[in-house]
Order: sequence, then structure tokens, then C-alpha cells
Amino acid sequence: MSILTAALSWLVALSSARAIDVSGRWRAEFDTQIGLQKYLYTFQLNEGKLSGKATAEVGGQKREVELKECKVTGDTLTVVELFKFQDNGVRIEYTGKMSKNEIKLTRKVGDFATEELVAKRVQAAAASAAASGTNAAAGDRPRRGPGGFGGPGCTGAR
Repeated sequence: MSILTAALSWLVALSSARAIDVSGRWRAEFDTQIGLQKYLYTFQLNEGKLSGKATAEVGGQKREVELKECKVTGDTLTVVELFKFQDNGVRIEYTGKMSKNEIKLTRKVGDFATEELVAKRVQAAAASAAASGTNAAAGDRPRRGPGGFGGPGCTGAR
């Protein structure tokens, strides 16, 4: 009986220790207090270190962002985006639960706003379209309503 319990405990520990591979591109669109925001997050794992960056678009203006403090623990991703708004630095903290093809994120924008969003994995064909400047993966969704601040970039230990 104790051998069976030990084996079962080992299997549970092994399966929970396996992190979902976040490497690749992930697309999200969400409404905020400053309008509809579109993000294309890119995560990369090199020698055990997770890094990330993103392209953000709001109001037709694009910007590149380096994500900081990137970390995956089991199926939880955490990253930080540092955003400059009206000459003030704003810390945007993301925490999300990952599955194979989506990340359900909570985005805390300083003390101003908290938003929920879903980033979906961009498949190879959609990634090519994204690189060429089209938004094929996002579709033609209508704008929903007001919602916070923000934009993307990330380096940190895993």
C-alpha cells in the first residue's frame, strides 16, 4: 500500500512540475479605460530563462515593449510591463493561467484598473500574417466598450 501511495505521489508531483510551454506568440484584444488595446506577446525560453516582448496598439498607435520579471510556475505565468503615461511610470502586473493554446490573464494597472483578458496562441500561418502587419488571427470583432492602460516587453528567470 505504501509503495502505491509513493508512486501516486511521485506521478502527481511529476505532472504538476511540467510547465506548459509558453514559447511563441500570443494575441489578445481587450477594452480598457483608454480604448481597445491589441497586443501581440512573444515569449522565448533560452537556457532556462524566460524572456518576453510585445507589440501593443491603442488608438492606431503601435509601440514595442520589453516584458520584465517573466516567470512560469506550473500553469501560472507572471510578467510585468513598465508603461509611461503622462510622464509617470506605471507598473502593469499580469498573472495568468495557461493551457496549451490560451492564457487567461488578470492585468493590474497600478492602482487604476484591473482587467481580464485572454491571449490566444498564434499558429504558424497567423504568425506569418502578423509579421506582415495584418491582423488575420484577431478577426473583424466590433469594439465593445471602455475599460485601463498599457503596452508590452519581459526578461526574467523562470
